[in-house]
Amino acid sequence: MMGPDRLAPLPQWPEYGLTDDLLPILETWLAQGKQAALATLVSITGSSPRPLGSEMAISSSGDVQGYVSGGCVEAAVAAEALQCLQDRIPRLLDYGAGSPVLDIQLTCGGRISIFVRPIANLATHVEALRNARAGRQAIALVTDLQTGIMHFAHTQPLSEEGKIFVRHYSPPLRIVVAGGDPVTLALLKLAPQFNIETVLLRPLGPAVPPSMVDAEHYDRRRLTEALSDLTLDRWTAVYTLTHDAHTDLTIATNALNSDAFCVGILGSRRKIAGRLATLKAAGIATDTLEKLHLPAGLDINARNPMEIALSILSQVTAYRPS
Repeated sequence: MMGPDRLAPLPQWPEYGLTDDLLPILETWLAQGKQAALATLVSITGSSPRPLGSEMAISSSGDVQGYVSGGCVEAAVAAEALQCLQDRIPRLLDYGAGSPVLDIQLTCGGRISIFVRPIANLATHVEALRNARAGRQAIALVTDLQTGIMHFAHTQPLSEEGKIFVRHYSPPLRIVVAGGDPVTLALLKLAPQFNIETVLLRPLGPAVPPSMVDAEHYDRRRLTEALSDLTLDRWTAVYTLTHDAHTDLTIATNALNSDAFCVGILGSRRKIAGRLATLKAAGIATDTLEKLHLPAGLDINARNPMEIALSILSQVTAYRPS
């Protein structure tokens, strides 16, 4: 196992910080027979470029994924994590204004504490996260800040400053898209770049899905059949882009009556009043209509399919559940 004094410099371009989702890399390390440590941002005083609970995973061979600051401390955290994997002793690292670590300061002027501990059983850790994700369930990782012992909970316990830190994991956002036009394809192409899962509905559409969609996430059955089997939880957004008024309103009605957090219909502003009237006549309550976006997407002066898709993903991001 590599010691901190032999730590290779982190990449000059921090691609390791492009995602907050550590599960895929943990699965890879498990398959490669590596051990892993987890570093979590557990305290912030003043400003911080990263939110509380931000995580970084470090493998026994020095690989890293995720980030806990703006790049100021990641190399030092990785070195501490490698030592942690050797001695199996968790450590609370303190950086920034007033910290005893004078040679590492934060450009934001704040102060952060990062808790580093080994993942005792990587296989069990990965299995718990994977099962929760497969079941679209929220899960919490509870860490004892004295011993470093971790366990998962399906309830949502609260953190206790200096004693217990709780990191909540929600299922990945999912967007159900109905349609077959270039905007639909652009949305399906862009969404995974934001770690958003996709499902495509196209009633009686082509037998083969577009290249960016797996067959298991493509439903070409008649609309009534597809909607009857569609599970919409509170981490799911629904956007209907079919350009067919009846289909769009049928899908929107179904979504508004579900737990979906965001619903949108593509179309011109002149159609808004008529669509709202139809939905209200169908029994959709006024407060429920608050999660409906007409027309779909934030107003970013979008003109081409990719720009419209970006406006929709911006809206999904803006309204995602906390």
